[in-house]
Amino acid sequence: MATKLTQDELLEQFENLTLIELSALVKAFEEKFDVKAAAPAAVAVAAPGGAGGGAEAAEEQDEFDVILTGAGDKKIQVIKVVRELTSLGLKEAKDLVDNAPKAVVEKVAKDAAAKAKEALEGAGASVEVK
Repeated sequence: MATKLTQDELLEQFENLTLIELSALVKAFEEKFDVKAAAPAAVAVAAPGGAGGGAEAAEEQDEFDVILTGAGDKKIQVIKVVRELTSLGLKEAKDLVDNAPKAVVEKVAKDAAAKAKEALEGAGASVEVK
């Protein structure tokens, strides 16, 4: 009989997966258990419908993208921060930094975008919030 893994042990195993491997795992999980892994933000985006609701939503932006426009002189430090902000592996984070301008985090709250911008700028990167 196989031993049962604890939640911490499972998370340790997931940390070592690349984004592609993790994506495949999520798809397999969805198929096996007939469920959908959906982001909670997707539900909130659909809610503000109705007449005139679209104009108000356009005026008040509540989701922001943090765009890395340049790595600066401390490229390694920027890669470390990108890895902290995302679930990217070392290679994926390096590719993102090398191919700037690229979005580091997308559709986050204003305070989360500000924290991400501050962390990246602290590492020496140039950042833009849209």
